[in-house]
Amino acid sequence: MNVILIISDTMRRDHLGLYGCERVQTPNLDRLAQQSCVFENAYAASFPTVPNRMDVMTGRFTFIESGWQPLPEDATILSEVLGAAGYTTMMVADTPHHIANAYHFDRGFAGWEWIRGQENDRWRTAPADPELPASPSKLRNPEVVKQHLRNTWHRKGEEDTFCAMTMRRAGDWLAENADRDFFLYVDTFDPHEPWDAPQEYIDRYDPGYEGERVSYPVYGKCDYMSDRELEHLRALYAAEVTLVDAQVGRLLDRVDELGLADDTAIIYTTDHGFYHGEHGWTGKSFIWPGGYCDMPLYSEVARIPLMIRMPGGPQGERRECFAQPPDIMPTILEVTGAETPETVQGMSLVPVLSGGRDHTRPLAVSTPALNLAPSGGRPTTIVEGDWALVYYGAPDGPLMSSLTRNVDNIPRHAQVPTERVPVPELYDLKHDPQQKYNVYEENRDIAVKLHADHVHFMEDLGMEERFLDQRRQLQADTILGGLFDQDLG
Repeated sequence: MNVILIISDTMRRDHLGLYGCERVQTPNLDRLAQQSCVFENAYAASFPTVPNRMDVMTGRFTFIESGWQPLPEDATILSEVLGAAGYTTMMVADTPHHIANAYHFDRGFAGWEWIRGQENDRWRTAPADPELPASPSKLRNPEVVKQHLRNTWHRKGEEDTFCAMTMRRAGDWLAENADRDFFLYVDTFDPHEPWDAPQEYIDRYDPGYEGERVSYPVYGKCDYMSDRELEHLRALYAAEVTLVDAQVGRLLDRVDELGLADDTAIIYTTDHGFYHGEHGWTGKSFIWPGGYCDMPLYSEVARIPLMIRMPGGPQGERRECFAQPPDIMPTILEVTGAETPETVQGMSLVPVLSGGRDHTRPLAVSTPALNLAPSGGRPTTIVEGDWALVYYGAPDGPLMSSLTRNVDNIPRHAQVPTERVPVPELYDLKHDPQQKYNVYEENRDIAVKLHADHVHFMEDLGMEERFLDQRRQLQADTILGGLFDQDLG
């Protein structure tokens, strides 16, 4: 069995037709869903981009042991295991952060290709000072936007978009290697910002707009934009989603044209979502000049799409069990018949696909790295049944000097609440799926259970006690009201 793994960065689950969205056009991914088993409760694990790829490549919940960093030299990884099993392995990617700056995620692949130019990739140097699409104060990093504009300056049409080049090159590689047992990993940064889909895509969602285009929004409170600008921001993202759908569709067409559909499994997923004004925020963390703070991971960010098309497997069926990125590696290894290393912590989803098992684990944990000192105050989302607990850990000592490269490989000082942390948040997902009403005080018994289950889960993963100790206490000593309403920095 051949395998194609497609990851498109920052793809919101609720923007796909296969998950009930009627506003955004995604006919190709919807078509794939009709040929696949779709997972209703897939959640991010390690957050954000690079930690997610660490989970995928190692099959581990790496938030207990690593953060935004290069792939460890001693890690047992998917590409090497498949290569040893006789598979020809290839990575085609335009996502820059796990490839650039010696991050080593190309390790183990027989071949790899980096489509250059996304976001802050230091690729082109002219023009020196391109015009920004919006006021600098509305852009997370105007210099990054300028670099992206340089990188796209010679673009003539849709075929020159990074996503199109990535899917086209992946399809060409399939044509050259169709007679071999292969694993093809395709990783496109779109629909991650900067959002720059061709104008015809944007016009599907907001025709005639003439205002500022906040294509790379500030991460934080969204009150820096007018309602009309925020509306257009959502249209820019929707356009990018439809562009990705069109280009993934072309790759799927190549699979059919090459006669590979009957012996090729296809997995499609993402790493996380993005806030477009929900909860009063844009982005997925708080960023200000030189500083960084984690946002709570509500459903718009934590709940992700996942579908698996298996030749001879279920088509158009849904599974309710939890699934997370560490499950991808053992799933692929079982599909290919390769042996699963003992280092893997995820669970193969093949038994779920075949109907031999209807569950995986009882909960899903989504979180930034917890192997940092201090880790108290970093928001962890725990979902179990119809409940979601956002838990911030126990108070730590002084932050001292801590740097993070989340979310764009630019070093910033990480800030977490010290001495006081926010009260836990509990949400009833059945009656409040948008997580607007914190019912922690009325349902402390439920919060206690979710917290205890999450601690046991961390123990089973082998989390070091010095970090786990900061996660054992549910109720904060004191409550810092309005932490995320402050002007950070």
